[in-house]
Amino acid sequence: MNLIGKRQRGPSVTLDATPPRLEIRNLIARYEGRVVVDNVSLSVDAGKVTCLLGPSGCGKSTTLRMIAGVEMQESGEIYVDGKLICDTVFRIPPERREIGLMFQDFALFPHLNVADNVAFGLKGHKDEKRARVEELLRKVDLIHFIDKYPHHLSGGEQQRVALARALAPRPRIMLMDEPFSGLDNRLRDGIRDETLAILKEEDAAVVLVTHEPEEAMRMADEIALMRRGKIVQQGAPYNVYTRPVDKAAMAFFSDINVLKTNVKGALAETPFGQFLAPGVPDGTNVEIVFRPQHVRLDFDRNGKGPLPTATDGKAARGVVERARFLGNESLVEFRMDYDGSILKTTVPNVFVPNPGRVMWLTVRRSHCFVFQA
Repeated sequence: MNLIGKRQRGPSVTLDATPPRLEIRNLIARYEGRVVVDNVSLSVDAGKVTCLLGPSGCGKSTTLRMIAGVEMQESGEIYVDGKLICDTVFRIPPERREIGLMFQDFALFPHLNVADNVAFGLKGHKDEKRARVEELLRKVDLIHFIDKYPHHLSGGEQQRVALARALAPRPRIMLMDEPFSGLDNRLRDGIRDETLAILKEEDAAVVLVTHEPEEAMRMADEIALMRRGKIVQQGAPYNVYTRPVDKAAMAFFSDINVLKTNVKGALAETPFGQFLAPGVPDGTNVEIVFRPQHVRLDFDRNGKGPLPTATDGKAARGVVERARFLGNESLVEFRMDYDGSILKTTVPNVFVPNPGRVMWLTVRRSHCFVFQA
């Protein structure tokens, strides 16, 4: 019998998958009869950062408080390393959940020095506690401030002390509620990067709450975009940004341009040419949505007229309304001939044409999205 290329079968072995460090299932919370968290589920592995991103009032902080145990869910379950820590009947108290907390208000004790602030809540022998404090203060580069008091520190330094204090008990999970929003813009990026590196070293599962898309993109391994109490999209930052589920999700991350049209024969006609709309019934109103950086200015046309291009469809004529230099790019707004609307485009470096200049614009099809209106 020829057995070449045949897969040899042996006894079947079932390997248990490692459960996520944190898993929440179908959390629901109401406030004064209104649903503020609506069937939210997510999981976070050790050493990973998941960001709850969304506008104020969408349920991000309430979700965080339920995980911490300071607020009870109406229904749903919370697991840590595969073990139930809270449902509507069983509940482990907050102080026994091995969860660290960081908030916008650093909440350092003004009457305690840096060492005592970091050691607050630590258990064990005095020498062991001191060793842990010094270890963390070296990580956050504040060992030379060990005997100082909070009022001697800058905002960024206080934030790092708060991080060290939250990490001191070696929490399995770290919850962060907009911890960087009170920092100066010049310091924020550096502090965020340092914090992320330390959290990765400590191997904690991190849930970060923010309303800033740039912060979520910079820090998260996964983004859960929330709206009106629900997670509307979840995935890696690149996927959430480049494959938005709807116009609102796309607009949350950047400015957008919108062309309104309708479908005929699976095609949507626009001043920039036809766009494919497969599976959309004839007569359906749709919106073609694209970001300003995906509008191309045709510098070679010089107003000679709209000529078709192979990759960008037809060109449309616009008149410069205003232009501003933003530092690493320029924002140019055009009043479009086809309907008088404003279309935004960004151009790398300095490009500030005078108002009234006529230019032709095309749109990169690969970066456009067709959503039902």
